[in-house]
Amino acid sequence: MHLVRETYQRLFNKTPNIQIIHAGLECGLFKKPYPEMDMVSIGPTITGPHSPDEQVHIESVGHYWTLLTELLKEIPAK
Repeated sequence: MHLVRETYQRLFNKTPNIQIIHAGLECGLFKKPYPEMDMVSIGPTITGPHSPDEQVHIESVGHYWTLLTELLKEIPAK
């Protein structure tokens, strides 16, 4: 969480909106090769998830991509 928060603040010059929700099954894929790593789930801003009204905020997709690529640079090679 610390790395995500610091990277987000550095890239976008603001504090990330952190929410605790029931989601993020993909984290389990990384937990096996990196058992000591803390896991967080990140993504673009969406409204109406899993409904006919689901929408993604397009601007947030670019921010998410920038954050993701920066975070991936910090993961040690296995």
